[in-house]
Amino acid sequence: MTRTSATPAQRFDTLLVANRGEIACRVMRTARALGLRTVAVYSDADANARHVREADEAVRLGPAAARESYLKVEAVIEAAQRTGAGAIHPGYGFLSENGPFVEALDAAGITFVGPPASAIAAMGDKSAAKARMHDAGVPLVPGYHGHDQDDALLRDEADRIGYPVLLKASAGGGGKGMRVVESGEAFQAALEGCRRESQAAFGDQRMLIEKYLTQPRHVEVQVFCDTHGNGVYLFERDCSVQRRHQKVLEEAPAPGMTASLRREMGEAAVRAAKEIGYVGAGTVEFLLDSSQGQDGAFYFMEMNTRLQVEHPVTEMITGQDLVAWQLKVAMGEPLPLAQDELTITGHSFEARLYAEAPDQDFLPATGTLSRFAMDLDGAGLEPSRVRLDSGVATGDAVSMHYDPMLAKLIVHGDDRTQALATLNRALAALDVQGVVTNRGFLQRLATHPAFRNAELDTRFIERHEDTLFAAREIAPEEYAGAALIGLHQLARECESDSPWDRHDGFRLNAPHTIRIALCAPEHAADEDDAKAVTVVEGRREQESAPWRLSIKGQSFSTTYAATLEPLEGDAVAVTLDGHRRRLQARRDGNVLVMVDPQRETRLFWRRIDAIDHGHHEAESTLTAPMHGTVVALLVEAGAKVEKGIPLMVMEAMKMEHTMTAPADGHVESFHFAAGDTVGQGDVLLEFAAEE
Repeated sequence: MTRTSATPAQRFDTLLVANRGEIACRVMRTARALGLRTVAVYSDADANARHVREADEAVRLGPAAARESYLKVEAVIEAAQRTGAGAIHPGYGFLSENGPFVEALDAAGITFVGPPASAIAAMGDKSAAKARMHDAGVPLVPGYHGHDQDDALLRDEADRIGYPVLLKASAGGGGKGMRVVESGEAFQAALEGCRRESQAAFGDQRMLIEKYLTQPRHVEVQVFCDTHGNGVYLFERDCSVQRRHQKVLEEAPAPGMTASLRREMGEAAVRAAKEIGYVGAGTVEFLLDSSQGQDGAFYFMEMNTRLQVEHPVTEMITGQDLVAWQLKVAMGEPLPLAQDELTITGHSFEARLYAEAPDQDFLPATGTLSRFAMDLDGAGLEPSRVRLDSGVATGDAVSMHYDPMLAKLIVHGDDRTQALATLNRALAALDVQGVVTNRGFLQRLATHPAFRNAELDTRFIERHEDTLFAAREIAPEEYAGAALIGLHQLARECESDSPWDRHDGFRLNAPHTIRIALCAPEHAADEDDAKAVTVVEGRREQESAPWRLSIKGQSFSTTYAATLEPLEGDAVAVTLDGHRRRLQARRDGNVLVMVDPQRETRLFWRRIDAIDHGHHEAESTLTAPMHGTVVALLVEAGAKVEKGIPLMVMEAMKMEHTMTAPADGHVESFHFAAGDTVGQGDVLLEFAAEE
């Protein structure tokens, strides 16, 4: 490829990002680095969102619904004109592949950071796009992409191609209007269902038919073109691990890719882009027939005429900032590098962190992030190897109105093995509280033996569903570790170095005993499960000796000599009978979370002795040791009591717990009445000890 010189550029100094969440924050980060002013837009639901807080200016678009805000073309253009923005970056989703929007920007004299409307239109109609790709010599999956949509003709074409076939909406995307048809008998019902979905989602019932590959890999090529006729490919990404046609884990380069196949796919991708007069960043998606070995056949699937969600893995292995490339091309500059100047260094993974419950059919979750952080020190990770692209921070609300993706975790290693090990450590370092996420599921995927061995295809999750979603039996040593960690964290919250240094629970000339109940969080309200495990700490013979933890469950009874050592960040070392294990440990409300590079363990944790009031006898208040309900007040406000006299009764997990006087004195006032619900740590009453 011959690079041409730059022509006089139409430059801009202010960039409006017509998006939200992590991609808006990511685009603005590069824009600021290039010296550009940044403008955010927002809906009412996002008035306090991170992308709004980080922008130089922000303009309200409208109500929470996307069609009344982020998809409102007139409002976005007005925001650009109001703030003097000379260019708009669309991110991905929303208006990023909307040809009429690009035409409206052209009419308004505003630069669109992306391809021309004609290129978007050329790839927006999948049937027409495949016809053009055929003319450009880009390999296609055997199929039918014609205009005739007669039911009988479509059935005949499916019979000719051979089952299974894939019915796909011609104007579709995101898995809508798409079904696998296994036989001719099932064809008509599938066709009618796809048409209904396509009409509802896209206002278009046209279908195309393709041969359904039973073991395909989803391999896509990053392409870039400028206004000077230059085009390059920045290698490939493997995006085979998907659920419902949505990507979950991506990596670059694709495992097992030979140099000849990489070049062949890359050159085909550039031909596809040039065929439609493409400008900017785009992704040409291929299906790679993995059943044919390393040099298997590949077929054009579609082209995404925008920046991809997974673009960071390409940035990691090439050392290039693709958003910077986009902005420079939009200003009329030539591509920064030629094809022979681009190289691959190492391997990269991206994991998409969603607010969703994988074990509940990936049901989206909402709430407020009580904590959102990454403990690199505790995980022993190099910051240069880990990148977290997020659109949220601690305290932010996760709305029901938009895509549930919270962040993208991207890692880099010298090779795939090292990068995968880094990914597992980085997943363990993620601390997200207040909202259910797929973090644990991502870890199960990344540690799965088939994934480690790069046995990839687009049905990976489906094929391994039994093992990915299997209930894991928690081992006795995990209960022991959770008990010890929970006590340590409780002590830390009370500003004591050790739980055993606290005064409550200790008896002169007797073992210091603390009883703890542990169970799976989903069984926290079940009395039988709540009693399943009890941890009792025995007498300590000397200062340096370990504590004795006796654990009794329905299927086991064992005792450990145990110690706990705080390490960097959230990390701790738990030693049981001489076996030392490093973990990252956190509390999410009453749930104790223990994570290592192999697994996550979550246990509902609480003390079940009646003496854990959270304060020793010198304190003037008593706090609730767990979430529960006040059952009864046993004395009246103002009553004079002796140490140990019962003051009130709480109920939690179908068990009653009596709060007693920490010293001789009197009760000044109660903060709750019988029937009230209290949270762990709530002040229950004011107590005045005798002088």
